[in-house]
Amino acid sequence: MISSAKYILSSLLFFSVIFSAHATHNRAGEITYKQISDLSYEITITTFTYVLSQADRDFLDVDWGDGTISTAERSFKGQLPNYYQKNIYKIKHTYPGPGIYKIVVQDPNRNYGINNIPNSVNVVFSISTVLMVNPGTGLNSTPVLLNPPYDKAALGYKFIHNPGAFDVDGDSLSYNLTVCTREDGKPIENYTYPPASNEFYVDSITGDLVWDSPTELGKYNVAMEINEWRNGIKIGTVVRDMQIEVYETDNNPPVNDTLVDFCIEAGDTLRYGVSATDPDGDYVSLLSTSGIYRLDDCPAVFDSIDYGNGYAKAELNWIPCHESVRGQPYDVLVKAEDNNEDLELFDLDNFRITVLGPPPVLLSAVPEGKYVRLNWELYGTDVIDGYNIYRREGPTDFVPDSCTSGIPDEYGFEKIGFAGGSSTVSFIDTNDGEGLENGVEYAYRIVAVYPNGTESKTSNEITTTLVSGVPLITNVSVVNTDDVNGEIFIAWAKPQDLDTIPGATGPYEYIIYRAEGIVGDSFVAIDSIQTADLNDTVYTDLQLNTIDTAYVYMIEFYNDAAGNRFLVGEPAVASSTFLRLIPGDQKIQLVVERNVPWVNYRYDIYRYNEVTSDFDSIASSSLPEYSDESLINGDEYCYYVSSAGSYQKEGFPQDLINLSQEACMIPYDNEAPCTPALNVSTNCDSLYNYVSWSVDDTACFNDIAGYRLFFKPDFDGTLEELIVFNNRNILEYTHYPGDIVAGCYAILAFDDAGNESPLSVVICVDSCNFYEIPNVFTPNNDGSNDILRAKTSGLVEKVDFKLYNRSGVLIFRTDIPRLNWHGTYKGDLVSPGVYFYQCDVFERRITGLEEFSLAGFIHVITEKGAEPVKIEYK
Repeated sequence: MISSAKYILSSLLFFSVIFSAHATHNRAGEITYKQISDLSYEITITTFTYVLSQADRDFLDVDWGDGTISTAERSFKGQLPNYYQKNIYKIKHTYPGPGIYKIVVQDPNRNYGINNIPNSVNVVFSISTVLMVNPGTGLNSTPVLLNPPYDKAALGYKFIHNPGAFDVDGDSLSYNLTVCTREDGKPIENYTYPPASNEFYVDSITGDLVWDSPTELGKYNVAMEINEWRNGIKIGTVVRDMQIEVYETDNNPPVNDTLVDFCIEAGDTLRYGVSATDPDGDYVSLLSTSGIYRLDDCPAVFDSIDYGNGYAKAELNWIPCHESVRGQPYDVLVKAEDNNEDLELFDLDNFRITVLGPPPVLLSAVPEGKYVRLNWELYGTDVIDGYNIYRREGPTDFVPDSCTSGIPDEYGFEKIGFAGGSSTVSFIDTNDGEGLENGVEYAYRIVAVYPNGTESKTSNEITTTLVSGVPLITNVSVVNTDDVNGEIFIAWAKPQDLDTIPGATGPYEYIIYRAEGIVGDSFVAIDSIQTADLNDTVYTDLQLNTIDTAYVYMIEFYNDAAGNRFLVGEPAVASSTFLRLIPGDQKIQLVVERNVPWVNYRYDIYRYNEVTSDFDSIASSSLPEYSDESLINGDEYCYYVSSAGSYQKEGFPQDLINLSQEACMIPYDNEAPCTPALNVSTNCDSLYNYVSWSVDDTACFNDIAGYRLFFKPDFDGTLEELIVFNNRNILEYTHYPGDIVAGCYAILAFDDAGNESPLSVVICVDSCNFYEIPNVFTPNNDGSNDILRAKTSGLVEKVDFKLYNRSGVLIFRTDIPRLNWHGTYKGDLVSPGVYFYQCDVFERRITGLEEFSLAGFIHVITEKGAEPVKIEYK
């Protein structure tokens, strides 16, 4: 009797011969992907195969790197020069969670006779892409490789290939050589780079693969990595594996004329003529590859304009639009191919086009009290998200060149704000509410910001200095708090040194303007004061809503002589002191808002005392914020603030006291408790999930009254409340979801007031994998192990099980998960021996119905009395 070992060895050799005989067609390939949502992707497998080979794949298996395998169906097949065929396969997949995954596609085998891969006909062809699932980096799609790898190389001539990588997200790309891989994406043993008379390398910036130059005839396979970078972090890698065949020829390749890079503003026109010549006088074709020809908006065109024996001319025409603005330049490949009967050769060069947003036009920077209002022209497109605002002290001589976007760091500008909206044309610089300093010259620039984060070219620069105003305002103080009959006292200093102003002879007039708010957009004249001696410097504004509204005042000072009326100096601007109260749990936060030309150095806090019916001083602060704590929730507390400040210039008014309105607030518990930290683990034997959570901060824990635990059975489902715990000391739960333990969990905490914490991070666990096929089977009617049955569970919905004999004949096929094969073929018991199986298993997982593949051997023993071999499942 032939031993089992001999059966297995002969079967292995048989299947090896079958695979090598029918799968020597792969020449090149790569895997790219497009992100659909946080965890879902569509991948595209592109392979380049040899047309004359009998092997042709309608399907390819994809190892997703998360323990699952799916089958991708071919969606495109097209012919290329040099007997190459381009094949495209597409398939979608949802990952269980964030992580770094290596996608691998492999197909037996590589073709025969590859010089730098030992025994290449028996080496599996594999390609891979590294994918980083990280919702925090935003959606990401790999670059697409636009230049197919079918060109031939000539002995003794430099060979250049560029993949034509185009990243639709505008991420940075880098390139490097890597080693070709075999099964499971592992490096090929004893692989070597092709021999070169000078050098063989990949340009890390342009992506040119340069072989200078081939020294031996034959076929060579090389691989290069295209790496994606975002904010200095590598977020993905695509590998192109390609074959280069070296021929001997008397033909000389064509030569492109020198190419140059361009920088162009959106809306401008680029017309660029390119040309090539051929030393042998062959006809030349000029081709161009770039992402700019594939843009949804404003694509470029590349047209042939003249050709003849030994030359060709073409022209690129492009009017880039605002949608094409991005931080990275566009790479443009220009390829000249000759038409030679012996061997068609080519020259490949590239240049770059950087598209920039035009500079905004800054119109003015106008001081308003301690603030500055910027105004600019409408940008002219709704594509942008808004504007970044930059400021520095002192002017600069910065004149940006045609290729510079944004503002270089060396000029010392600091981003102080963002004005959202494409139609926005103004911004008020409040210095985060602190106000700017008098006597400092401030320089401003703005840039438009595009949705991808790219900044336009910088605007022109405008400088301004705060002015104290004439006259100097000293008081804008609330003297009565009421929603109808509120009163504000305004005072200013008598103007000095008028005799130094030509024509200022008097009489004079003060015009008082008022606007609502701290800044005020619409000033309205409310009164005027005619004076000869300038001593009338106070005014009380009546019938105001001082409870809900702050008011800002502007005072203009005029020489009011007949026939000689003119404004003296810049008008003064100052606001009332407005107290805003924010309730909390047993506390009230006091925030003082103001816009005044002096600097406040102290804020005295007063709180109403119901016993004395008066306000008590409870604190002083140098900051415009104060938190009054240890209060009783539900009781009302009333406050006002007295501010003390001075002008900074010597001889100007000092120690100015101004009062806010009286404001009242009731503290209550409106603060959410801390979010618990969640952990979930699965017990596959007992089919339950153990859920636990913790709160490390003692104060946060003591504020918690209970927890709400949520669950959804699959990733795409909606979280629903699973159970509520009204005891903060309960910190674990055992959940029995049924036969399928897959699911996602989240938890929140709540306090006695009903405040709920933010939902925790959603943690998902996948189903336990129970599907296993025995490798020994004894259909001998002895009542033991007479039927081939797979070990399975309710998770497996169906299978596609195929069993082959040594001749490669399909003898059994079923979609029943348990298999239930009785060892027969066409009604008769099969012969003893080793049989090969392939099985696609369709299992319900956290992401839905997922497919993974199994393959192996089954030893069939039909002798009477044979004992089944105990199989250890691992």
